[in-house]
Amino acid sequence: MNWLYNFVLLTSSPFWLPWALGKKIFSTCGWQVIAQKMGFFPAEVLNRLEGEPRIWVHAVSMGEVSAIHPLVRQIRETYPKACIILSTGTESGQAVARERVSEATGTIYFPLDFPFVVRRVIRKLGPFLFILAETELWPNFLRIAKEEGVRTLWVNGRISDRSYPRYRKTRFFWRGVLDHLDFLSMIRVEDGERAIAIGANPVRVFANGNCKLDQAYGAIDPQIVEGMRRLLAIQEGERIFVAGSTHEGEEEIILRAFRRIRGKYPALVLILIPRHIDRVPRIERILRQEGFHDYVLRSELERTGRSGRSIVLWDTFGELFKVYSVATIVFCGGSLVPRRGQNLMEPSAWGKVVLYGPSFDDFRDAHEILEKAGAGIVVRNEEEIIERSLYLLGHPQELERRGEAGREALRANLGATAKNLALVKRLIGK
Repeated sequence: MNWLYNFVLLTSSPFWLPWALGKKIFSTCGWQVIAQKMGFFPAEVLNRLEGEPRIWVHAVSMGEVSAIHPLVRQIRETYPKACIILSTGTESGQAVARERVSEATGTIYFPLDFPFVVRRVIRKLGPFLFILAETELWPNFLRIAKEEGVRTLWVNGRISDRSYPRYRKTRFFWRGVLDHLDFLSMIRVEDGERAIAIGANPVRVFANGNCKLDQAYGAIDPQIVEGMRRLLAIQEGERIFVAGSTHEGEEEIILRAFRRIRGKYPALVLILIPRHIDRVPRIERILRQEGFHDYVLRSELERTGRSGRSIVLWDTFGELFKVYSVATIVFCGGSLVPRRGQNLMEPSAWGKVVLYGPSFDDFRDAHEILEKAGAGIVVRNEEEIIERSLYLLGHPQELERRGEAGREALRANLGATAKNLALVKRLIGK
């Protein structure tokens, strides 16, 4: 089926490739991104790639980079002389990789899945082991990696409810793709069963849990709480409603709910953190349209302070996990609209009760754990957000108890990173 995939890829490329490359031309990194995606790397990048064994880890964006970081750290501790190449597919992922993953020898952009590009890149970088995170299954890359003798491992693997029927219908194709993987480390037993149903060899499939749990728990630090309380100038009696990773269509709902909840709890403060900060000007217009003029941008806090204003709109990058530490109640976005949800584990690791909409396919494992513990609550609309929030704010002891129960339930599921490291050791051997 490779010929069919490549025929579709090549014949459709005139329609999507100019658009994709055009976006990169006008982005911050521009031609550098395009060149790397076509397999051309600067000499200074290649010159840094020294050491053995050579391990290539791929995480498409910032969430996947954060999730895979504990595994990269443990690989570095286990193989101190290794060359660890970390690739991403997005600029946000690249920024996080360069800023936070100091254990990596070098960072690059992942190549486009054209055979001539992939083969050139693999031969140039010469990895012994390739590790991919979550849902990044590129058929040409995996096939050529196998042909070139590269060992391959899929970690934090998941197959969502939405994508599974499509995989089943095209099982004849995916059977061959999955056969190029040496091991498949899936999040849930159900993900493993789905992988087997679409053609994976059962002896290669493992259900090892979610690395994002290990990442969240490993980052907890009491100093983060103190720093956030100072930054936000949180006063005695103030309660904090954090709406994190919101998407288009969710901010209006949150703001209307906040207005009505604040009618009963006037000391309530809303911290609004959009998933994509380039939407901040749009959200500012929404705030003004909804009659909220007493807001402050995160970028202005050090200069002006919050000055008692009831809304903080976050317009800087990479602090969501820290903000969750001071929340009273959390709403996790990408869930009232069909975006499959955002990371429920980060607020839960701080012992917070999390509200989220019915679209949570990407975090179904966390949903199942938290809902059973009473720390994850599905809300379908504005009225349910108001109802659940008012109840929890009115019962602070129950709120604390539920949050702690969720944290302990998640703690019981730690260990995915260690299990994945064991698979890495098996593939690298002596």
